[in-house]
Amino acid sequence: MKLGIISCAPRCYSTRRLVAAAKERGYKVSVINTLKCAIDLQRGKPDLYYRGKPLADFDAMIPRIGASITYFGTAVVRQLEQMNVFVANSSAGIANSRDKLRSLQILSRHHIGMPKTTFVRDRGDVIPAIERIGGAPVIIKLLEGTQGVGVILADTIKIAEAIIETLQTAKQNVLVQSFVAESKGRDVRAFVVGDRVIGAMRRVAQGDEFRSNVHRGGVVETVELDDEFRETAIRAAQIMGLRIAGVDMLEGQHGPQVMEVNSSPGLEGIERATQKDIAGAIIEYCAAHVDFPEMDIRQRLTVSRGYGVCELVVPEGSQFVGMSITDAAFTDRDINVLTLYRGNTVIPNPKYSRKMEAGDRLLCFGKQEAMKEMVPTKTRKKRAPKIKTLEQSRIDEASTHSPQH
Repeated sequence: MKLGIISCAPRCYSTRRLVAAAKERGYKVSVINTLKCAIDLQRGKPDLYYRGKPLADFDAMIPRIGASITYFGTAVVRQLEQMNVFVANSSAGIANSRDKLRSLQILSRHHIGMPKTTFVRDRGDVIPAIERIGGAPVIIKLLEGTQGVGVILADTIKIAEAIIETLQTAKQNVLVQSFVAESKGRDVRAFVVGDRVIGAMRRVAQGDEFRSNVHRGGVVETVELDDEFRETAIRAAQIMGLRIAGVDMLEGQHGPQVMEVNSSPGLEGIERATQKDIAGAIIEYCAAHVDFPEMDIRQRLTVSRGYGVCELVVPEGSQFVGMSITDAAFTDRDINVLTLYRGNTVIPNPKYSRKMEAGDRLLCFGKQEAMKEMVPTKTRKKRAPKIKTLEQSRIDEASTHSPQH
């Protein structure tokens, strides 16, 4: 296997460990400076140049994209995906994980435990939003902060309001989260590779510091996770589209509370805490999957005219409740059921003899018109846009009050 590590920091612990682990296993490995890449595009031939020359053929790439170069870094990873190179973490997964709001929005839909969170812009919405998540104290976070930078504990609503106003005046977007008191000053990081948690550590803040990040002086210790924490970490990484991830969780009264899913987790803390060869596990995972390059399924499946990917919901009282997928004649309608979601359970390639229940969500690929026809006629009529005639007076009125550009 010829392996590349995309990194702007060849001398940092994580990069050096990955290089050493690859060489120990007899693989050729090179560190590719992200910022020295150039993306060339032409019909049918996406190319990547490195230091002015065509990038050599690689079997796999491990992206270590710094937060400050997320846009360009994900563009490089996306180019490698178009060139059918196996990339350990997808460009979409990296982009999603870098935006704290976007990542929590994605995880929230999939019933992943998390601290109550709010995001507001108008000053008048701040206090009602804080009260909705349980009141002070609250945690205020910059959307793109890393290593504990931009994370503030506000003890009162007035202090929180002042901090948020100051940050917004400085053009900063902030999240406000409920404070999980029982987990103050400590959290758990689960290191996910593929569909396994290969190591976990607890980070404990020192002194009066409430942030447990190692870069803030936090002390690490190995921890054995129970099934709920392991399952939550694996699901969070997979939902985000990441094969390699550090999933940070608080130990709440009601189970794991995911704070963040990191697409470029550092190796030093986890290897010191667990005494496990985490870098080696990453290399071996890549070696086992080089023949399975990342694929944007929606991009590939929607190129056929009239076909697409859609999620069909089976509501209470639907005619499909109690019917099998076969009885519902999905295949006859030119619709393939790819995955069935039932509560927190994910059932890939469900057997067509499986009976549907109220609340099931079916991820399907097929003829778009056929999928629309499965929605009740009454509902479709409600959703259909009705175009009314617009009176000239309405246009004139809006034009009169509109600023001129």
